[in-house]
Amino acid sequence: MPMYQVKPISGDIKIDLPTCMYKLPNIHAQNSGCGEHAHQNGEVDPAIRALEARQDEIMRRLYELKAAVDGLAKTVTTPDADLDATTIPQGGAISMLTSTADLDTLLGKDPGALRDIVINAHPARPPLSLLVLHSLLCQRYRVLSTVHVHSSISAVPPPLLTCLGPRDAHSYTRQRFQLGFTLIWKDVPKTQMKFSVQSMCPIEGEGNIARFLYRLLAAEPRDPAAATLADSWVDTAFFQMAEGGSKERAAVLRALNGTLGRSPWLAGAELSLADIVCACCVLQSGSASSAPPNVQKWLKSCENLGHFSRAYALLQ
Repeated sequence: MPMYQVKPISGDIKIDLPTCMYKLPNIHAQNSGCGEHAHQNGEVDPAIRALEARQDEIMRRLYELKAAVDGLAKTVTTPDADLDATTIPQGGAISMLTSTADLDTLLGKDPGALRDIVINAHPARPPLSLLVLHSLLCQRYRVLSTVHVHSSISAVPPPLLTCLGPRDAHSYTRQRFQLGFTLIWKDVPKTQMKFSVQSMCPIEGEGNIARFLYRLLAAEPRDPAAATLADSWVDTAFFQMAEGGSKERAAVLRALNGTLGRSPWLAGAELSLADIVCACCVLQSGSASSAPPNVQKWLKSCENLGHFSRAYALLQ
């Protein structure tokens, strides 16, 4: 119980507290009265809102241009890189192996004189199958081949710098070539390929890149069963032979030996992508010396073709 009570002398009074210490007129508005009113109500001037939207659009376009330039910077490595490809005259077709008709059919018409393929690979895991496919592409097209070392790699063995063969004497005139093949030794978890930075996302994995390059040869089997069989061998090579354990590799060797006992090649009457990929994975796994007889005979047949010479050179 209180000792004494005192009646309130002020009553119930509500006081609106200020939200800011002081106010200044809006110097950006043409009409100071309207600007001050908009500032007090927390509104944004329409002119400022339009300016912000325009700035956002400009920044978005700048980021897109920067991404495109960064991608092109990895593909353009010659002194005449700033050459306007649309002004280069196209020469006449010499033969089916050197004309651009096949590339135009496979990839669509392009106003440029050169289509660039850029592959990033780790030097500890050289993509042997891609070297074989590069040799086949050189047989069919005029290919500008270059090898570079990324700053993420301190040094690479000399054979890796020449794995695509000697530098062409006309490498500084890009308009002489139909296809650019650039191999960059880089610290990447998986082998990557970039073909068109504008319309195509990067391709990851040696098997997927091998499929893309093989299709440029226009040698893909038209029979769906044969194409599926070749794809199955490609998956088996990478997932079991290259990445599997000793038991899985032994199982793949037995399957290869059985298939090669009935046919000289894995998926048809001639060399295919299945043979290229499987042979390279067997060689890279170190299982060639202990392979069954049919597999060793098949490896010898691959070696005799000549396209595997650079892959064998890296294994020595």
